[in-house]
Amino acid sequence: MSRSFDVLVIGSGAAGLTAALNLAGQRQVAVIAKGALGEGATGWAQGGIAAVLEEGDSFDAHVEDTMTAGAGLNDRAVVEHVVNAAPAAITRLKELGVPFAEEGGALHLTREGGHSHRRIVHVADATGWAVQQALERAAAAHPNVILVPDMVAIDLITGRHAERFSADGAVHGLYAYNRSMKQVETLTARATVLATGGAGRTYLYSTAPRGATGDGIAMAWRAGCRVSNMEMMQFHPTCLYSLQLKNFLITEAVRGEGGQLKLPTTGERFMPRFDERAELAPRDIVARAIDHEIKRLGLDYVHLDISHRDPGFVRSHFPNIHEKLLGLGIDITREPIPVVPAQHYTCGGVVVDLAGRTDAPGLYAAGEVTESGLHGANRLASNSLLECLVFGEATARNILARWNELPQLPSIREWDESRVTNSDEEVVIAQTWGEIRRFMWNYVGIVRTTKRLERAKRRVDMLRQEVSDYYSHFRVTPDLIELRNLVEVADLIIRSALSRTESRGLHYTLDYPVQLAEACDTVLTP
Repeated sequence: MSRSFDVLVIGSGAAGLTAALNLAGQRQVAVIAKGALGEGATGWAQGGIAAVLEEGDSFDAHVEDTMTAGAGLNDRAVVEHVVNAAPAAITRLKELGVPFAEEGGALHLTREGGHSHRRIVHVADATGWAVQQALERAAAAHPNVILVPDMVAIDLITGRHAERFSADGAVHGLYAYNRSMKQVETLTARATVLATGGAGRTYLYSTAPRGATGDGIAMAWRAGCRVSNMEMMQFHPTCLYSLQLKNFLITEAVRGEGGQLKLPTTGERFMPRFDERAELAPRDIVARAIDHEIKRLGLDYVHLDISHRDPGFVRSHFPNIHEKLLGLGIDITREPIPVVPAQHYTCGGVVVDLAGRTDAPGLYAAGEVTESGLHGANRLASNSLLECLVFGEATARNILARWNELPQLPSIREWDESRVTNSDEEVVIAQTWGEIRRFMWNYVGIVRTTKRLERAKRRVDMLRQEVSDYYSHFRVTPDLIELRNLVEVADLIIRSALSRTESRGLHYTLDYPVQLAEACDTVLTP
């Protein structure tokens, strides 16, 4: 089965829907989602969106905060561009109906780790969900936007898949598995936008949604695109420690509003020992400090305590967290929250320019799937949704401006399943998935060593071969597609980590604890 569109957007979060809405005035756009439209990372974002809106704040201050958090690995031109575009992005979201919190007739701004001013606009502690809903409503109402859920991306279509073979590297759409019809479809387009999110599920503990298996990064790599800084994997310091509720994030804003990290054994507040900014230090510093205390004392978790603030303040600012934890028997207005670090954000990804263009003609990318130069070696809190909005719009603007220069669509071959059979060994997928996530957590986690990374590399090499062999013999399923991408991305992370002989930002290795004088990107080329 084949379908053709003007533009194909892979991913239905903030980046993908922003691109689609900006394209839809002139072009027909299909937006495909792996599951339901709102299941991506955008809807999970509790914190907010960073923008310079407070008197006394400045674009320069936001730029410097971003560069400091990113340990100088950021591209300053990109940072300046995104920061300058932030207020306008907030205005557009307000026009779409996002009900940002207000105080005294003005937007209420909170503060998060690494920021020198209060500049986080938010919708209580569910900003991402509010943004997602507003974008979905606008997209569903637009006659030129086609929303297609339950489509699992397999591979980008290139000249290699054309009836007349071409090695020009251009991308012409996507092969995708339709969950409801249980068959592979051929989706072609003049331009394709990757907005598939990150690769958090490469790790055993992650705040990322179930579908964050690095699909876009792996597909772009196989299509010939460079990836960069994959070793820069951000671990959120405060994920709820609970056997009943997995992967529940406790937003940075809890610390921004006065929450303190304490040892559960003594009640000692320990962050001042690690950084003068204490709980408001950037995430990499806070995560390493928690990891250090947990390992030093043999703890399962540490405490995050905001019970010293007024109960009404806590309930009004963090209603969702308060309600969710109350259901687990934890009243955050009276007692501390048990927390541990967990993988949270993929700072590296597919290399793009300011227009969201990748190395492959006809292929664009926006959001967490990319390495745009904004985040550097560590993402500053609440810059992620901002990146999605700015680059989602940028990709659309460039596609429309360069429409006549985009590759023409050749005749594409249909997906061929004539030489494969149905698998009778589904246990292999579950076993391999679990193995990858465990050795990535233990060997390629918050603190690394060369020996651990080499162990991980040997294991991933073996598993890549096994997965490749399995993939070549059996029909694709959603789980197999994700596993293939997961093992590819794990390899890219390990290779990138082995090549960086310093500690910078999120990449901390005991063998090279010193930061080098010059900040250089880790770029892998297919």
